[in-house]
Amino acid sequence: MDPTVVFKDFLGSVEVAVTQQLASPEGDVLAEAQRHLCLGAGKRARPMLVRIFGETLGVEAARLVEPAVAVELIHSASLLHDDVVDSGMYRRGRPTVNARWGNVVSVMSGDLLLSGALLRLHRAEPRLTEVALSTVMEMTRAAIAEVDSRGNVEQTREGLRVVAEGKTGSLFGLCGVAAATLAGDEQAARCFDAFGRQLGIAFQMADDIRDVTGADEGKPQYADIASRTPSLPIVLAVARDPRLKKRLADAWSWPGMTADRVRELGIAVLCSGALDEAMAIMSAEVDAAVAALGPYAEHATGAALVHWARKIAHGLALQGAA
Repeated sequence: MDPTVVFKDFLGSVEVAVTQQLASPEGDVLAEAQRHLCLGAGKRARPMLVRIFGETLGVEAARLVEPAVAVELIHSASLLHDDVVDSGMYRRGRPTVNARWGNVVSVMSGDLLLSGALLRLHRAEPRLTEVALSTVMEMTRAAIAEVDSRGNVEQTREGLRVVAEGKTGSLFGLCGVAAATLAGDEQAARCFDAFGRQLGIAFQMADDIRDVTGADEGKPQYADIASRTPSLPIVLAVARDPRLKKRLADAWSWPGMTADRVRELGIAVLCSGALDEAMAIMSAEVDAAVAALGPYAEHATGAALVHWARKIAHGLALQGAA
């Protein structure tokens, strides 16, 4: 089944709640900046996960709206902060908040979104507040680890997994824990958290692959090379070709690179054969995610989670959802 069709009404309720959260008097620059990022963009992948997890456990849709909105706001806050750290100028094909309003507005808007998300969770289910705070801590530490890895041609696959699990997988896991907590099912919480974390790792690998192939809408091809960010295809390519490793190290040792230089290195990564290896590794992560679901994979909506995960293995899932 296609979750976006089956749960269209639920996503509509989430959209209404997000819009209400960001409503403000005219002239409120922070709210305007939040709306610029949050409204009418993205696929609401995380709210969708909350809904699917909840459906699997028989949780009423109305009870899932608040945690679904909260995880989307946490995600959006992380994007606002990431764009400041990365000096990002475009996201989802549009200027970033920091490009339009500056870093101060972007950071403060992210803080406001995060505070609002935690308040919503506390009002809906106080038990989820501590889990959410732990998730935000993990996301923050992973973001710092990613920054520390910039320009490092010695980055390892394990290092990439740690960053991917912290930045993406932990919030996917929170989607499952939130639904399971509302259902009072501790076993499901453990299974869903493990699934979400593995799925997040695969999701990040898919994003890395799309960066190299140029399939990511609104993002220039080889953006990871240009920003000196090690990705799975890059790490695999330099392991295969010591000469490419030296060329990349030389290029990353300078403050900036020309577009021609970025393209040259990107083509070298493509020609190294690393892409096929990256796809195989990503598929293995998806298999691990499916295995983590355990008995819940047999449920009709659990099967939808499996289908969704399998789509990632073909580089097709959640285009533009980040």
